[in-house]
Amino acid sequence: MTTLPEVPGVPVGAPPLAVDADEAPVRGLWRQGVSVFCENRLALVGLGLFILLAGVCFLGPLVYHTDQVHTDLAAVHLGPGEQGHPLGTDGVGYDQLGRLMLGGQTSIVVGLAAGILATFLGTLWGAVAGFAGGWVDSAMMRVVDAMMSIPSLFLFMLLAAIVTPSVPMLILIIGAFAWLGPARLVRGEALSLRSREYIQAMRAMGGTGGRAVRRHIVPNAIGTVIVNATFQVADAILYVAYLSFLGLGVPPPAANWGGMLSDGLADTYSGHWWLLYPPGIAIILIVLAFNFMGDGLRDAFEVRLRRR
Repeated sequence: MTTLPEVPGVPVGAPPLAVDADEAPVRGLWRQGVSVFCENRLALVGLGLFILLAGVCFLGPLVYHTDQVHTDLAAVHLGPGEQGHPLGTDGVGYDQLGRLMLGGQTSIVVGLAAGILATFLGTLWGAVAGFAGGWVDSAMMRVVDAMMSIPSLFLFMLLAAIVTPSVPMLILIIGAFAWLGPARLVRGEALSLRSREYIQAMRAMGGTGGRAVRRHIVPNAIGTVIVNATFQVADAILYVAYLSFLGLGVPPPAANWGGMLSDGLADTYSGHWWLLYPPGIAIILIVLAFNFMGDGLRDAFEVRLRRR
């Protein structure tokens, strides 16, 4: 008779602990993914940058109170540190640091919301097209190809010139055309997944196409979706900056970093450098943060790159 080894803290003869066969592998994969993400130092730098910028933009106004509604022509173009303004004031007397926080809120909210909307639409469109195949796939992807043949920035400018710019409208405008890239990526994943044995077995048991897309295609392409979502957010923040730089952003007293950059460019030759560099640096840092996080998530979700 073989005697089981004694385990510290467990009485001899006690029944073995029950292990959930479904939850253990999932926990192991998540742990492994987090570990691989943390091994990427640039990904951690990106995460730290995003937390820092988001904290400054959303929590900073609770500590540093400024009036971003009423202009003060008596305090125009004050330099950094003058009269209690750490980053000076702009051409109408707004405190530049408070303006930077307010503009960051708009840029981050529009970027995140538009990126998530574009990822959702692209994932749904690509998954249906790739799983359906045949003429449905051809028709759906020709729509994508036709829209991608038109420069995105031109479409954004056209729509922004037609409608009144606002935060919800910018989210809809950017999200309505930024989903084309995710659609092509997810469609490629769906084409390779639809021929797998478990998909064929599910269809043989009477499963519908909607169930296949919802329960199998999208969950198995989630790595590609999440990684692409980070790049979509970075692109959306840049699109907001482009539109605002061209004068098609949210109107005052609202602000965003692209509009601040455009306003600061006009004063560059007057020596008012504090109106140009802070929003420009903020845009660069937030885009780099999401790109670094995207690289880390790609490593975490890509099995072939894991070293465990």
